[in-house]
Amino acid sequence: MAHARWYHILMESQRHALKAVDEWNSSAGNYSDFLTHMHKAWHYLLHAEFHRDGIDYHYRDPKTGRHQKVDGEPKAWDLERCLKERYRDSSDTVRLNAELFVALRNKVEHRYEHNLKIVTGGKAQALVMNYEQETVACFGLKHSLAEGLRFPISLQALTAEGRRQLQTAAKKLPKQTRDLVAKFEAAIDPAVLDDLKYDYRVRLVPIVGSKTDADLAINFVKLEELDEDERKVMVEAGRQGTVIVRDRHVEVADKAKLRAKQVAAHVEAQLPFEFSPFSEHVHMWQQLKVHPLKNSCDPYATDAKYCVYSEAFDAYLYTEAWVNRIIMEIGTVEKYRMFFGKGPRMKQAPQIPMQVGSLFGASEAQTQSKSA
Repeated sequence: MAHARWYHILMESQRHALKAVDEWNSSAGNYSDFLTHMHKAWHYLLHAEFHRDGIDYHYRDPKTGRHQKVDGEPKAWDLERCLKERYRDSSDTVRLNAELFVALRNKVEHRYEHNLKIVTGGKAQALVMNYEQETVACFGLKHSLAEGLRFPISLQALTAEGRRQLQTAAKKLPKQTRDLVAKFEAAIDPAVLDDLKYDYRVRLVPIVGSKTDADLAINFVKLEELDEDERKVMVEAGRQGTVIVRDRHVEVADKAKLRAKQVAAHVEAQLPFEFSPFSEHVHMWQQLKVHPLKNSCDPYATDAKYCVYSEAFDAYLYTEAWVNRIIMEIGTVEKYRMFFGKGPRMKQAPQIPMQVGSLFGASEAQTQSKSA
């Protein structure tokens, strides 16, 4: 079966991604090669997206409007240009993470590769995970690389002597390289620097106690799936590291979930103005990226805190947290106006029906008064 051109571009992208991970995990691997292959993996991935979506990703002459040529072929956008097109927000965490490695790729000195690999380990992990998430979100689970990758074993990270070597290596980086990272991060919001999509740090906690058949060597935890007490423990542990997270399909339990009309009713009951499930609600979940559009290649790519996809109903169901988020975003006339760019439709004050009997009574009293 013949495949579309974007498919072949995607396959080339994944070939480079797997090669990059192999370079990272191999004891004889080369950090420069990791950077080069991940650069190409991201580059081809975005080209595959643009090609599939009919976006012209080639440079044009500003005067003639014609394609610029290299060896007779249209010159394709470089990775930096692709990132700006795909992630329009310059403060987007995924974009910033990738842009850092574009800068590093151009500055790596061979003799300091090992030290730089140690210092940027969390950011490199985020680079690969962001790539995987982008691939699955745009092309579906069948193109996931998860089954072809394994969790690496590192003696340095698991022994006291190894940890001391890591700290020593980080201190040996030349000032020029340290300054490159420091200057790049100086203008970034601290919240972005702590985001797992920018710097993915992990804390390994040995599992003790009896083992069951369902146990794996590594268990993955997602903060939003924990209760309040469990979350406090994990967040506190994460102040010196970060909880290991693996994206997966969220199992749908319809209990305590709301349909769009129910969400609108809950919201409107707490506001002085109307809230429609067909206009305001649709606009809000799109703007806040709570779930993908209808017929998305990956309907499960929701913000699980606010929404889940129900296969049974082929629909999105929402949580009480989403109701609270809506009220927080547009709960006053001023907030509504700022979010939607227009004023809300205020609720009509209920009219009090006239009591015929009381009118007669009043009239009767007046008559009696006059008679007196």
